[in-house]
Amino acid sequence: MVEPDRNVRPWQEVMIELAGRLGLPAFTDDDGQPRYDGYRDFIVRHEQAPGQGFLAGWRGRDGERHLRGEPNPEQWQRYVDNQCYFRYELPESTRFYKFANRDYLELATEAGFIGAPEPVVMQLYAEPLQRFRLAGQGLYDGPQPADPVDRERLVRYFDPLPIWYTPLEQERVAEDEYPFHAVTQRPMMQYHSWDSQNTWLRQILSHNQLYLNRGRGESMGLADGDWVWLRSHTGRVRAQARLIEGTQPDVAWTWNAVAKRAGNWGLDPGAPEARQGFLMNHLIAELLPGGDGERRLSNSDPVTGQAAWYDLRIAIERDPAQDAGRQPREPAVGALGEAGPAPDTVRYQTHAAVGLHRRILDTLLRR
Repeated sequence: MVEPDRNVRPWQEVMIELAGRLGLPAFTDDDGQPRYDGYRDFIVRHEQAPGQGFLAGWRGRDGERHLRGEPNPEQWQRYVDNQCYFRYELPESTRFYKFANRDYLELATEAGFIGAPEPVVMQLYAEPLQRFRLAGQGLYDGPQPADPVDRERLVRYFDPLPIWYTPLEQERVAEDEYPFHAVTQRPMMQYHSWDSQNTWLRQILSHNQLYLNRGRGESMGLADGDWVWLRSHTGRVRAQARLIEGTQPDVAWTWNAVAKRAGNWGLDPGAPEARQGFLMNHLIAELLPGGDGERRLSNSDPVTGQAAWYDLRIAIERDPAQDAGRQPREPAVGALGEAGPAPDTVRYQTHAAVGLHRRILDTLLRR
């Protein structure tokens, strides 16, 4: 947006130069010298295979080939001239039934989209899963688990065909005691926790609340803005409820990665993230509920190991006290190292701010 007034470069340029200095084979020539003169040169000249590059348009020495062709030194400029857009019309014979369309498969192979012009078959039967199942059954000519619990899990869940089963945690808790499915989702205005450090984005979302179906909430005696206790088999937290129409009656949800422990990131101890925001993580157990003498198993997907964030079931009840503030509220953390108090004026650079002030008349007259 503005020309930098100091020695600063985009990370792409830095990575290309580092790769050349380190002598990585793809980034150096036969003499060991850097192959590319910066990011633009890399994007235009790099080939994964002969004629296959990052940009599909205006390839070939004359820029008249598309999808595949030798590097064109003017390719970047052609994209600039066309506002960064390239359009390629597939021949009509290639537009339909692509997974088994010979014309399309041959075109896709030539362009480098696929490795060979063979039909793309979706495999419903997964042989690797069947090998795990055979190991659980004691029929695999290779490593086999010794623990009967592990063998049973392989036999039950490693089905080579698609199956459905009740989430593991939900099998072990009473549905009438924990009637709500609890889920979280990433806020569109803050990609993840690092975006909640942005001063402007914090004005849009500085704390999260619990969203419930309005009819279901009112039937429970809740009003919009009430403080409620959320309880799972592993603990409980307090949060502020919002009643909306756009939620299923048996679902409660909130934004993730918004709440913070007081003192984190230099936030004021009374910041909304620490005082009002809450974490659903406090309710999610690392281990499944277990019986007496039973080996506790991981609360995760038995095939992939993915944590079971969306298997959580909770109970919700109104807090009679209705005093604002989340619970539990951990003690504030201290500053790290030599970090001092947060400055009054927030800046995101170590150098002096670049002056971008313009007269209002200049702003109105310039296109």
